[in-house]
Amino acid sequence: MKNPFLGVLKASRLSRRGRPLAAAMALQQALMPRVKPKRKRAAAKPKPAKLPVVRHAARLARPAPGSFTAGQYEGPHGALSYRLYMPQGSDRRRLPLVVMLHGCTQTAVDFARGTDMNALADEFGFIVLYPEQSQSANPHRCWNWHRPSDQRRGSGEPAAIAALTLHTAALCRANPSRIYIAGISAGGSAAEITGRCYPDIYAAVGLHSAVASGNVTSLPGALSAMRNGGVGAALSRKARLQPIIIFHGDSDRTVHPGNASGFICTLNGSPAQTCVAQVSKGQSGGGRDFTRTVYTSPASKVLVENWTVHGGGHAWFGGNRAGTYTDPAGPDASREIIRFFLAHRLPPVVTKSAST
Repeated sequence: MKNPFLGVLKASRLSRRGRPLAAAMALQQALMPRVKPKRKRAAAKPKPAKLPVVRHAARLARPAPGSFTAGQYEGPHGALSYRLYMPQGSDRRRLPLVVMLHGCTQTAVDFARGTDMNALADEFGFIVLYPEQSQSANPHRCWNWHRPSDQRRGSGEPAAIAALTLHTAALCRANPSRIYIAGISAGGSAAEITGRCYPDIYAAVGLHSAVASGNVTSLPGALSAMRNGGVGAALSRKARLQPIIIFHGDSDRTVHPGNASGFICTLNGSPAQTCVAQVSKGQSGGGRDFTRTVYTSPASKVLVENWTVHGGGHAWFGGNRAGTYTDPAGPDASREIIRFFLAHRLPPVVTKSAST
């Protein structure tokens, strides 16, 4: 900054030399504030839209091992309450993250009890996130998977769930290549849609007693699919669909068991008839018979693992009676889903972003 005292001395010298006009101008310049000319800034390049998950998460402390905490996340696509379980053990590990979507009338805590997923998290070492649907969004706490606005990337509930997923992954320092999503009934349908919309986030999907969304775009269409069986969404040959594990009871009177075939009709952009099916049968410890069919590509890549539980209804198989809609007699769906999930991870070339 220019020193005004030097300007006053200069004006005094000019005055003594008989130059009053020059002295006045020098004094005026010394006492007036210096104004810098404004520089024209180059037009800023538009930045790609990003979800503000990392910035928020960076300000929060990582939850303690063994903690089961409640939270509220507000993002550009809406707010979601949630429960978050951090497994016991070292907090320095980059753990996998499993997102669990409850069914109608359930809550996050109820779903956690019924699936016993927190106990498996301690056993295998992964984080569990339970987003919770609000009654203001749906009176029965159903995920609104049947609405077109909740079936697209960058829109509605899939975008909100994806944003919460990335927020949690940043908060808990999760392994970004090992993030998975699963759900039951309406939560299973929402999990399938969210996974399909965000293949750059979720490495695999787990579906239990769910409806194949297909071309369902209304509540009457959803009810029809529940009664009669849905039709899977057609995929282009360039589309990447995550590996899927499916559980369904053949005596389910709430969601028709034919919905399971809706997820199998097109596999990773390849017709189902070109895939190799390996069928095995067994019986759970509780006495329920089941048929397990694994569909692999001609290159031996696992695409779909389908479990049909004979005599099973609309309930989480192998679940805990402490939760609602559970069938302890069935095969352990939670354990099998985690076994399937941990065998898959995102390819390293895929960019993980939930931007619109």
